[in-house]
Amino acid sequence: MRKLALSDEILLSVEKPARYIGGEINSVMKDDKSKYDIAIRFAMCFPDVYEIGMSHLGIQILYDMFNRREDVWCERVYSPWIDLDKIMREKKIPLFALESQEPIRDFDFIGLTLQYEMCYTNVLQILDLAQIPLFSADRKEGDPIVIGGGPCAYNPEPLAPFFDLFYIGEGETVYDALFDLYILCKNKKDSRKEFLHQAAKIPGIYVPSLYEVAYHEDGTILSFHPTEPDIPCTVEKQVVMDMSSAPYPEKPIVPYIQVTQDRVVLEIQRGCIRGCRFCQAGMIYRPLRERSLECLKEHAARMLKATGQEEISLSSLSSSDYSELKGLVTYLIDEFGSQNVNISLPSLRIDAFSLDVMSRVQDVRKSSLTFAPEAGSQRMRDVINKGLTEEIILDGAREAFHGGWNKVKLYFMLGLPMETEEDRQDIAHLADKIAREYYGIPKEERNGKCQITVSTSFFVPKPFTPFQWASMHPMEDYLGFAKTVNHEVKEMLNHKSIRYNWHQADVTLLEGVFARGDRRIADVILDAYQNGALYDAWTEFWNYDRWLAAFKHTGINMDFYTLRERNEDEIFPWDFIEVGVTKRFLLDEWHRAKEAVVTPNCRQKCSGCGAFCYKGGVCVESKN
Repeated sequence: MRKLALSDEILLSVEKPARYIGGEINSVMKDDKSKYDIAIRFAMCFPDVYEIGMSHLGIQILYDMFNRREDVWCERVYSPWIDLDKIMREKKIPLFALESQEPIRDFDFIGLTLQYEMCYTNVLQILDLAQIPLFSADRKEGDPIVIGGGPCAYNPEPLAPFFDLFYIGEGETVYDALFDLYILCKNKKDSRKEFLHQAAKIPGIYVPSLYEVAYHEDGTILSFHPTEPDIPCTVEKQVVMDMSSAPYPEKPIVPYIQVTQDRVVLEIQRGCIRGCRFCQAGMIYRPLRERSLECLKEHAARMLKATGQEEISLSSLSSSDYSELKGLVTYLIDEFGSQNVNISLPSLRIDAFSLDVMSRVQDVRKSSLTFAPEAGSQRMRDVINKGLTEEIILDGAREAFHGGWNKVKLYFMLGLPMETEEDRQDIAHLADKIAREYYGIPKEERNGKCQITVSTSFFVPKPFTPFQWASMHPMEDYLGFAKTVNHEVKEMLNHKSIRYNWHQADVTLLEGVFARGDRRIADVILDAYQNGALYDAWTEFWNYDRWLAAFKHTGINMDFYTLRERNEDEIFPWDFIEVGVTKRFLLDEWHRAKEAVVTPNCRQKCSGCGAFCYKGGVCVESKN
């Protein structure tokens, strides 16, 4: 019987001790040495609290895939909450894996998924509590190989000094090759340095220590190149082209406590056809690739049986674009509706088809409907290539209200490129027009009072998007933008039916630095962490002054990364990564944005983005 890493006394003194004991249903145990011949111990880390990390599908997929190998034991690690963090530091308890309860400093690999920029100090927390040197250059032969992956790894440079290697792309492709190489090097007794050198030759693997960067006097990048002649100059994104045969967890782990997404998740497709110019996911996950209906039916049945969950969520970007959506929803209702399994449908476009699908799975008197126009005016929606007209939005709202919905959530961005005061005011105007559609219904046919919630976040330019050249704004400007919307909402005829919320401006600026930062930003992250920065994505722990002090102390100018529009010929920190979508295409889209010209979606017309190089998905649909 395994021994828990934490004593009963400690477990009883911290919030939600079930975060740290493991042993959940469907977790994988391979501690019987007589039964397994484990060559690789892999600690899969999510640098946030258990409830957030347990809701992440990517970890579930890789956890299942790795553990199918007889010679690999993959275990899970999440960031200890503030209370346990303090105790572990005081008592010098090394960070441990949930399954074995053993210190992860003794593992072969520590894999950190980088889902959002504001988790970067938690990355250092994981390494620090594990008692592993924070910098790759300081690690010795017995230390684990620290690997990063996920969407933020598409610009790995702000974290580059802390990682031994990064995996660029979708994890189902070359991890087996990496593991096989590691076992080979281990048997040959090759050094850590020799393994990393060989690993850098595997497609999709980036080893920061084997590349060097030089800068112009103005701070922009002069050059970025490998230090060894046999190391590739570019790193190619790894893509799964046959989604139906790709690994998928048949027995997802069932937590003891409620987590953020406490349900079975069914990924129906990967990628997006829409081409919104602000959206990184829509570009880096191209081309759109669907799982077959039969494949999804099998996954759904197996996961629900293995977990006993009472809800299943369909996951993808723009789920309405899945060609078999109606057939899938019909199957799920017919097969599991009598078992009281609820179906969750995020990311749907608001049109008659989507509303028909939603009406089959939602109690319309209790649910709210979500629209994401992203911009208030038609001009701005054309700038961002949203592909929504005001007519479509109002028609969708009208259909929804007649169908019984009376609660609407509207999501917008502020601070977009080319945005004007009138564009911001139009956010309030659009909300009012939607309310008017509701109150245009005869009173006796309405479902109570209309409730419209308007939420705005501040735009952050991301790598591999047409807006990666865009500048941001000073914090006082962002607050002024929100004030404009708030004032205009109060002036609307139906203002009592409209509630307005907005995002923090200071968090936005720091996210912008991390998103497009270079290796110099690592010093800022370390300085802030050493002075107490942790759980920066959590409002109760966010401290902007601490970050301002870190920039001042390191002598790094924050404005250089936020307020500057990039030159079209500038070398970006992420330019060495090939994602299929070309920089030429992104630049053309940047020009089209400035002219408010709409680009058709991938099913309407191929725009030559470059993703055809993968020879699959939506790029070849019309030719089949």
